[in-house]
Amino acid sequence: MVVASSARDYINRILQDISGMKVLILDSQTIGVVSVVYSQSELLQKEVFLVELVDSISNSSESMLHLKAVYFLRPTSENIQFLRRQLASPRFGEYHLFFSNILKDTQIHILADSDEQEVVQQVQEFYADFVAIDPYHFTFHVPSHYIYMLPAVVDPSTVQRFCDRVVEGLAAVFLALKRRPVIRYQRTSDIAKRIAQEATKLMYQEESGLFDFRRMEVSPLLLVIDRREDPVTPLLNQWTYQAMVHELIGIQDNKVDLKSIGKFPNDQEEVVLSSEQDPFFKANMYENFGDIGMNIKRMVDEFQQVSKSNQNIQTIEDMAKFVDNYPKYRKMHGNVTKHVTLVTEMSKIVDERKLMSVSQTEQELACNGGQGAAFEAVTNLLNNESVSDLDRLRLVMLYALRYEKDSPVQLMQLFNKLASRSAKYKPGLVQFLLKQAGVDKRMGDLFGNRDLMNIARNMARGLKGVENVYTQHQPLLFQIMESIVKGRLRDVDYPFVGNHYQQGRPQDVIIFIVGGTTYEESRSVALQNANNTGIRFILGGSSVLNSKRFLKDLEEAQRVARSSTTV
Repeated sequence: MVVASSARDYINRILQDISGMKVLILDSQTIGVVSVVYSQSELLQKEVFLVELVDSISNSSESMLHLKAVYFLRPTSENIQFLRRQLASPRFGEYHLFFSNILKDTQIHILADSDEQEVVQQVQEFYADFVAIDPYHFTFHVPSHYIYMLPAVVDPSTVQRFCDRVVEGLAAVFLALKRRPVIRYQRTSDIAKRIAQEATKLMYQEESGLFDFRRMEVSPLLLVIDRREDPVTPLLNQWTYQAMVHELIGIQDNKVDLKSIGKFPNDQEEVVLSSEQDPFFKANMYENFGDIGMNIKRMVDEFQQVSKSNQNIQTIEDMAKFVDNYPKYRKMHGNVTKHVTLVTEMSKIVDERKLMSVSQTEQELACNGGQGAAFEAVTNLLNNESVSDLDRLRLVMLYALRYEKDSPVQLMQLFNKLASRSAKYKPGLVQFLLKQAGVDKRMGDLFGNRDLMNIARNMARGLKGVENVYTQHQPLLFQIMESIVKGRLRDVDYPFVGNHYQQGRPQDVIIFIVGGTTYEESRSVALQNANNTGIRFILGGSSVLNSKRFLKDLEEAQRVARSSTTV
């Protein structure tokens, strides 16, 4: 039950059953679905000689009757209209139509009526309506992402579109895994409850026949929670490889765009970071930044040894051996260059932004008590000219989330200092965060200072000392997974939808975060799965966050809330 292999199997089946030269036609969402599980060279091996977007292919009239058109699209009304127009004057010899989710009857009728020249060979549903960025981590890239923070009355149609996209995506995940889950949600979140109820209605009523899989002793669990229950994790700097690349540079569908941070040779402007395609990355994606440097040095040394042996070509046999090994050598060269470049660029950013000292204070705010020392540390960093506006804002937000009830006077001093030091600061943003995700809105023990068990655990950790001051924080998700493993996730906090209860401990649990996941959380899931507790966790979200993306959503929600009379 691994999401990446389910998506890959679907793409395999689409491409291998259609022989001959093909053009693969995707939309803005399915291009991400395909790109994370299939490389360009693999597409070529399947005789795909052209990849196009459905909206751009509509603008062309060039006839290519020698090619077979393989469409893989989301079943949106917009895509159906594109197809209707394209089938009216076909450019390709054959049309094979695959949709990533459930087609409506009306859409099938439109397609049938449009195929007057009978060029359509097949129409199928292949449920890969999610981007499987890692084996146990998927996302949906939902547009208008900020909307989950606002009451439904502010913009009912956008909220409905957001919920529809999430419910459709969750349906596809479970159809791909061939399971029907029992569903629970976070009691304090209206949008989590709405998504859970709509997903239940779809899986148990509207499309119950599709979900009527062989019964298992214990159904899998789908748990829908709200990002605002843990606003700390997306605000922190990260110090493990994958999470750090996303925080400092940005990862989109396993690709890193280096153009945003400097000038690089053409072949290095965009690099792929995929645990499925890059063994070094797979082995090091969850390692600390310090260890990464050592491991990259080892990889560089190995590469230099290979380079030396390649320079020593004296016989025809040596030459033949070199030619045979050249693709492997070239790939190794590309890999070494990629990882050295990423670590070098991140080291520069860490130095420029003084992230070692910033992050130490962040971790203290997230994990330890001591309000007086925290106030002093944050004040000093606000006064430091080398600290960026982004880091100043995050520090004040973390302090506010931790001490909003303890020190209102000092909090106001920090608000004023932030406004005077950061020219771009939007007034009221920290207060808006507290309104969204402050202590009165949260039910969990985010800072480990409400629940006696967590207080005791933090004291024990304090006495033992921490292995690494920069990675001592654990996301709230870790506590939730622990509760599920121990059978202690309280029904009163996470109620079931309808009368579908869980008998016994589930073997498979999908935790979906409305508002987006982080790579720190996906690391937590991978480490939990490595413990072999008998429960396998999969993490999903409406997007993948770093601090910039989380703050952008927050700013957009604040802007819409201010312009609305209903908030």
